[in-house]
Amino acid sequence: MQYSEITTQPGKPYPLGATPLPGRVHFGLVSRHATRVWLQLYSDPQARFPEREFELLPELHRTGDVWHIEVQGIGPGALYLFRVDGPFAPEEGLRFNSCRPLLDPYAKALTGNFVWNLREALAYDPDSPQKDLNFRTTGDAGAFPKCIVVDDFFDWQGDRPLNYPLQDCIIYESHLRGLSCHPSAEVPHPGTYRGVIEMIPYLKELGITSLELLPVHEFDENEFERYNPGTGERLINYWGYNTVAFFAPKGAYAADGALGEQVAEFKEMVRELHKAGIEVILDVVFNHSGEGNELGPTFSFRGIDNPTYYMLEDNRRYYRNFSGTGNTMNCNNPVMRTLIMECLHYWVVDMHVDGFRFDLGSILGRDERGNLLENAPILDRIANDPILRDTKIIAEAWDAGGAYQVGAFRGRWAEWNDRFRDDLRRFWRGDRNTVAALATRFAGSADLYHAGGRKPFHSINFITSHDGFTLRDLVSYNRKHNEENGEENRDGHNGNFSYNYGHEGDTENPEIWSLRLRQMKNLMGSLLLSLGTPMILSGDEFGRSQGGNNNAYCQNNPISWNDYRLGVDYGDLFRFTRMLIALRKKHPVFTRPEFYTGLDNSRSTRNDIDWFDSGGGRMDWAKSASCLAIYIDGTEIERHANREDDDFYIMFNASREEENFTVPDPPEGLRWVRVIDTSRSAPEDFFEPGLEEEMPPELEISLEGRSLVMLRTAPDIDEE
Repeated sequence: MQYSEITTQPGKPYPLGATPLPGRVHFGLVSRHATRVWLQLYSDPQARFPEREFELLPELHRTGDVWHIEVQGIGPGALYLFRVDGPFAPEEGLRFNSCRPLLDPYAKALTGNFVWNLREALAYDPDSPQKDLNFRTTGDAGAFPKCIVVDDFFDWQGDRPLNYPLQDCIIYESHLRGLSCHPSAEVPHPGTYRGVIEMIPYLKELGITSLELLPVHEFDENEFERYNPGTGERLINYWGYNTVAFFAPKGAYAADGALGEQVAEFKEMVRELHKAGIEVILDVVFNHSGEGNELGPTFSFRGIDNPTYYMLEDNRRYYRNFSGTGNTMNCNNPVMRTLIMECLHYWVVDMHVDGFRFDLGSILGRDERGNLLENAPILDRIANDPILRDTKIIAEAWDAGGAYQVGAFRGRWAEWNDRFRDDLRRFWRGDRNTVAALATRFAGSADLYHAGGRKPFHSINFITSHDGFTLRDLVSYNRKHNEENGEENRDGHNGNFSYNYGHEGDTENPEIWSLRLRQMKNLMGSLLLSLGTPMILSGDEFGRSQGGNNNAYCQNNPISWNDYRLGVDYGDLFRFTRMLIALRKKHPVFTRPEFYTGLDNSRSTRNDIDWFDSGGGRMDWAKSASCLAIYIDGTEIERHANREDDDFYIMFNASREEENFTVPDPPEGLRWVRVIDTSRSAPEDFFEPGLEEEMPPELEISLEGRSLVMLRTAPDIDEE
């Protein structure tokens, strides 16, 4: 691109970023401590030096802390960077280096598909004994991405965010690349935005409502200098939790290139998912950036205004590290708050996404010194923002600095409920004294959410997520096996509440294989029948394994990809999961928006939920037990769903031994039919609707060890 006939005007302090206008582009950048700013225009993504450069003069191009300029004669597709000058005083938290090119924090796309040279992105001389205290005087941008001016026009064909009520959602957490990258996916564009589109028939068959994607914002995949000790393969940042440009979809996920095509392809993906009735939720990482600690590269924020964007230690050379990655964004600074809100607005208004999951969300509640705030401005702003009113907001309610706030977020915030994960895992593993915890989690975790005025659906229930064992590995390994990550198995969680049932890893022993399959069904059944919003990890529906790796953040290979060939051996599990999802969507008792109330005084003797022991008596929570039965009254749901539902009787046996359960009589005019029995093989593990197994009137059911059985009421045959 040539920049020969162009002129400039001072512009205005808004909007920030690069905004194309007729015949011109407006640029805006915030920096309080800068003394000089330059806008650079590049002719080629690999260009080492700019073709044109314009200095922004404080007397013309600065309003308050905003530097601005309008360039006439350029438009969408123009490539640009900034240079920023000011004090280089690391001990004061100021790290300006006018030699270094810098990314626009508001850039909507970056040139990509090349290996960033991290050594060249350092603003100090790495060979100097003083390291980050030494000012570097070179500024080669050849191996540095360029910002792209993006035209926001797109033919949405009438699309808008779907914004389903949260209680009606089944969330499917997936890595964008991993969903379609394996050859078994058999798609023309594997590992791309278009690959997701090509997987839509599969997602519709499974029945999920909402696709939650691991970070798709621009990051440097090649930041690690580690290798797989077994294969010698270089390890990459596969998950993407190291954002460098919050507005920019990752170029490497585009099928047709990374010169702006990624924006259109992302929009195309969202539009087609919406046509199929599937929402898009993005995992966003505002808690830190990819610039690392004081020895990390200078991509953007560090060189634009370090103390504004980051939390600094009292010794301001160093960064507070509540993220575990070397730095922490100063999320409650007004400048960073503005960036976060405008970023969320952009992804909702211009990119049509339906919601966000906030990685290490507790960091958004910290002040600049790291103290947890009672009423954090950014958390309240997100929850009450008028543009985001219907947008899902989900917090990972903890951080790496010790904050643990599950149940403590306010208002309409939903949360990843790791208490659900751990309590369900421990119950089905057979741990003692876990029945009461199972009941609490099954009923929507009122202990966490009811007192705060929130609802059951604010609990995002999950058994597994990207971070930890897959469902199959949870029942196949007693310990993590992360050797291939190149960290000598020191990384990843040690408290997994897993069990291998007699053999570590894969086995051909049919008894162990069958028991593991049953336990996967028990866990999946418990998840999808519980009150709250369920989240399924991609691939769990057909037994995906990571070979015991519970921290596959660096594995861009079959360890992390969905191998759909597993559907041959685990087809029963896929069928079971698909039918569970269909049952949940059909029966409003499983998606009720309110907590159970216990005794319903309007009907004198009937409870909306009752708890029984295996003998049919009221559950005595003080007794140690491994069995539980739950009666759910479907007539009560009429107040919430405008129609009655069936009654359900769900029995859990986590012991190794067979247990007889006495079943109460169904209401007059009704009979019990068996819907689910995880001890059986398909199709009798889950009967097709209308073909359920008839149960005798006076009923005692024998549950095999480690199994789940669910009955449903149906009209008496004489009544039909």
